[in-house]
Amino acid sequence: MNRRTFLASMGAGVGAGLAGCAGGESDTPSGDDGSSSTDTAPFEHPGTLSTTFATNGEYPPDENPEDGRPPAFEDRPSSADADTDSFETLDVNGEAVGLAPIDVVEQWYRRGTTRFVDARGLEQYERAHVYGAVLSPAQRDSVGGGIDGWPSDDRVVTYCGCPHHLSSIRAAGLKKAGFTDVYALDEGFVGREGSWSDSGYPMAGTAFVADSQASVQQWTISGSVDSQYAGEYVWATVDRQYEAAPVQSDGSYQLHLQFTGISAETTVEVTTPAESVARPLGELGSRV
Repeated sequence: MNRRTFLASMGAGVGAGLAGCAGGESDTPSGDDGSSSTDTAPFEHPGTLSTTFATNGEYPPDENPEDGRPPAFEDRPSSADADTDSFETLDVNGEAVGLAPIDVVEQWYRRGTTRFVDARGLEQYERAHVYGAVLSPAQRDSVGGGIDGWPSDDRVVTYCGCPHHLSSIRAAGLKKAGFTDVYALDEGFVGREGSWSDSGYPMAGTAFVADSQASVQQWTISGSVDSQYAGEYVWATVDRQYEAAPVQSDGSYQLHLQFTGISAETTVEVTTPAESVARPLGELGSRV
């Protein structure tokens, strides 16, 4: 593997350092750029996009794509819901976010008792997403608010592919807006064993087969900032493809990108809690 790692620290390299899950209506995540949290956020779905989506199986039609719910499956599980108090939790931007195991989430999905939110970027959503989910990307500092028209006491599961950096950020934003029953999918949507796509669960999009993964490049960007930023997030952006990762207690961070249409020459904007830089990916990270 051709491995190049970009490391920087306060007062060296490009200042605060760099790193690089895939996450709004705007072309870049917002929050520390002057925007503020709102009660509701815009969202997108197959009914608002011109993309033609297929599914990875024969499923009932999704009659109401803006509700974030799966279609009405006939084989709905009848077992009781899981004990959500037993879920592992993350402290994200001041909110406790529960991580829901995929077997529980799949049961909720089949029973039609949950709304689903894709917290990644537009290109990732168009490529493949949970069938029935809407797109409402994560934003910096968990701004973005709730989703217009959705009752705040309905159960919502957010997901991303990292496996739960962006999804937990978006879940925290929903909780800040007053949503009371919100979880992030623990195993994530794609990119690892046991994820939603790896399990072959219902999806919609433009690409599902293994051969299509050739256009998805995986890169790692590592770096460091001052340890005072521990718990805050670093973001990587290419067009409307996003990735985020938390700063560790020692100031280090590591972003795992799974983007399409990129190469070593692609300019990536990386934003740490201290500053932003834009450089070719090959100068910032290593190809996996």
